[in-house]
Amino acid sequence: MYSAISKNKRNTVLIMAVFVALIGVIGIVVGYLNDNYSLSVTILVMAAIYALIQYFAASSLAMAMTGAKEIQKQDAPELWRTVENLAIASGVPMPKVYLINDPAPNAFATGRDPKHAIVGATTGLLEIMDKRELEAVMAHEMSHVQNYDIRVSMIAFGLVSAIGLLADVALRMMFFGDSRDRNVHPMVYILGLAVVILAPILAAITQMAISRQREYLADASGALMTRDSEGLASALGKLRDYGRPMQKQTTSTANLFLSNPLKPGFFAKLFSTHPPLDERIARLRNNATKM
Repeated sequence: MYSAISKNKRNTVLIMAVFVALIGVIGIVVGYLNDNYSLSVTILVMAAIYALIQYFAASSLAMAMTGAKEIQKQDAPELWRTVENLAIASGVPMPKVYLINDPAPNAFATGRDPKHAIVGATTGLLEIMDKRELEAVMAHEMSHVQNYDIRVSMIAFGLVSAIGLLADVALRMMFFGDSRDRNVHPMVYILGLAVVILAPILAAITQMAISRQREYLADASGALMTRDSEGLASALGKLRDYGRPMQKQTTSTANLFLSNPLKPGFFAKLFSTHPPLDERIARLRNNATKM
């Protein structure tokens, strides 16, 4: 189990490096085509600032987009007590607790660090989970907080947004900038255009890879936190059997949830931010004796 955690952490570092490389490549393309590498530096700085703003504002924006509302202990006592007990057991600060009024069973975690964390669930999840399963689910979400997965997700969200913005700027400069007056080989334009178009796609795929790695890690960490891998396996089984798309769903917030909240379909499966539930259940049960 610990080797899996170490492997996932190493993979995440490598994946995050892809974001930096993509931004750097776009910057070089813009600088070359405009014969002005200081412009590249300016654009990269602007992209970094934009990503930073997204990093700090993303969790509040995500809660607004999903319809989540902050609650107090009297609003959902069992959910609140479960989160409170897990916070004490794991040694992390008590996060804010949110609830989404939605019959689709699901749970989520977000924030930029354990001191600014948010965890929560849907009303649908509270209806179908027993006490053991609810504890396992929230242990999974608290593991995202404890492992700083929420920070990685926020950084990835910010960088994906920055790459999209940077690619848009680069496209405009390629077709409307001073580079049209330079003697540039057409193949350079073709390669530059390919880079600018493919970069946002690769960034989105990278974000999905990060999310999938972190889901496996949170499954293992959550099971270790409660010493009950079967509890989480049972909860994931219910999500598989009773799951449905959430009423308010967006691709940009899908990676925050315990299971994929989007409508099923070919492209939804191909670009899913979550590994298949059956595979997660199998991993938990196969590794139960190792925890």
